[in-house]
Amino acid sequence: MSGNRTERAHKRFGRLEERIGYTFSHYDHLERALTHASARKKSSIDFHYERLEFLGDRVLGLAVTHILFEHFPEASEGELSLRLNSLVNTKTLVEIADEMKLHEFIRTGGDLKTLTGRQMQSVRADVLEALICSIFLDGGLEPVTDFITRFWRDRLSDDSAARRDSKTELQEWAHANQFGTPSYKEKTRSGPDHDPVFTVTVRVGDLGEAEGTGRSKRLAEQAAAAAILVREGVWSSTEAAG
Repeated sequence: MSGNRTERAHKRFGRLEERIGYTFSHYDHLERALTHASARKKSSIDFHYERLEFLGDRVLGLAVTHILFEHFPEASEGELSLRLNSLVNTKTLVEIADEMKLHEFIRTGGDLKTLTGRQMQSVRADVLEALICSIFLDGGLEPVTDFITRFWRDRLSDDSAARRDSKTELQEWAHANQFGTPSYKEKTRSGPDHDPVFTVTVRVGDLGEAEGTGRSKRLAEQAAAAAILVREGVWSSTEAAG
């Protein structure tokens, strides 16, 4: 990148560098990371972020895995996997992209007029992964790990991410204790069609039934499963409420 182009890039991306806490030595990868494929309709642009997103996804996974491994020395493989999945999913990526207002720097074609809406969430998540890749390619693993630690830190200790959903937990517990597969049955459905309330029962072996209610059948099943887990001492009432 020529001196004038570097100067222009620094002027364009200076605010972003301040937000992410990293100053680039070269801007080619960063420009690519912030360019959507739709911008290729402009004749002067012949690149976009998709290849960087591919590598950034793997860099993010490696960095978060290492951070979790160090941060939770007593955690099992299963718990670490649950935490990892929670920290690298699209929902978390979108939240972090929006915290840093990443959409302000994304270059698109005319057919993508807004990047802040719900339909564009996947774009913002993908661009964040591409940004991670651009930091990695520019500075290596240490600065990208620093960046990830900075923006993911507050989410690391979210214990709700370390717990399986109640239906999965109940099924695994039931199988491990040779009770067989839990059986769910819809008991009642009440309320108007636009706002129904479901009541579901679940039976596990010869342990008897438990009941749960919810605004959907799935939520009612989760509540019923949680009720058995609490009753049998697998979960505390606090865990079930969380």
